[in-house]
Amino acid sequence: MFELLRPALTRHGADGSGAVMIDGTLGAGGHTELFLTRLPGLAVHGIDRDEHALEIARERLAPFAGRMHFHHARYDQIAEVAETAGLTAVDGILLDLGVSSMQLDQAERGFAYAVDAPLDMRMNDDDELTAADVLNTYDHGALARVLSEYGEERFAGKIASAVLRAREQEPFTTSGRLVELLYSAIPAATRRTGGHPAKRTFQALRIEVNRELDSLRAVVPASLDLLAVGGRLAVMSYQSLEDRIVKRDFAQAVRNTTPAGLPVDLPGTAAKFALVTRGAEQANEDERRENPRSAPVRVRAIERVGGKDTETSGKTVGERKQR
Repeated sequence: MFELLRPALTRHGADGSGAVMIDGTLGAGGHTELFLTRLPGLAVHGIDRDEHALEIARERLAPFAGRMHFHHARYDQIAEVAETAGLTAVDGILLDLGVSSMQLDQAERGFAYAVDAPLDMRMNDDDELTAADVLNTYDHGALARVLSEYGEERFAGKIASAVLRAREQEPFTTSGRLVELLYSAIPAATRRTGGHPAKRTFQALRIEVNRELDSLRAVVPASLDLLAVGGRLAVMSYQSLEDRIVKRDFAQAVRNTTPAGLPVDLPGTAAKFALVTRGAEQANEDERRENPRSAPVRVRAIERVGGKDTETSGKTVGERKQR
């Protein structure tokens, strides 16, 4: 990831001087710590909806005070964050999608199906909807749709029926009871070959609770619009639903709209972006052995090649007025 963004972040200076990056999914700050350490001139604005994550990141990144700025927001609010920070364009943007390792490791948050915990799954404690709310209040059609669309669950209708029957006896409150139900609802043959039977349902509930795909559909265009010429956006996806959205938006961004057969591009029709990665890059075998959670990751990167004033790169509104 660092190597994909480094060319954009070192255009002004080899140490990142004059460059600004937004980490739209700051989490515990691991990615940002690497960038700030390797590029001692770089400034980073970190965004996260999870206050718990921001607390950890503030402590972890304290040595970089002055170059590190924190924002409590959803990543699809990236344009508003940039405006508040006075940024007109940035050199790099990083989006590491899905649930973070830190959130998975905090059993009480309810993201992991391996331990019995409250069915919460909110990335932001201020949000109202929880996974328990989805299970206890959605009708059969709505619940089956969530499981099918967001979990790509073959047995969505069957699971929804089982949930509705079970909640008549007692509302769902913990993950353990849901996992038990899923073992019963999913056929044994599928359980033996399809991975953990709870994986798809938990993914679907988490996406619904946090409106993850809606946020992703909004953040990619907003991020592209923020890039300076030569700036890059890199996105790490962990499942096919996310990757398809990123792939589609990137494909639209690199399209040349000049009608076929013309010898030159018409004004305003040349592509403003170019792909940095051809297809989605994935971790090699060594990386997967060292970090098993990297196995499903698909990485795509794109660069702005035209359509924005290069001199606004990394500048704040105040700096532009002084020039």
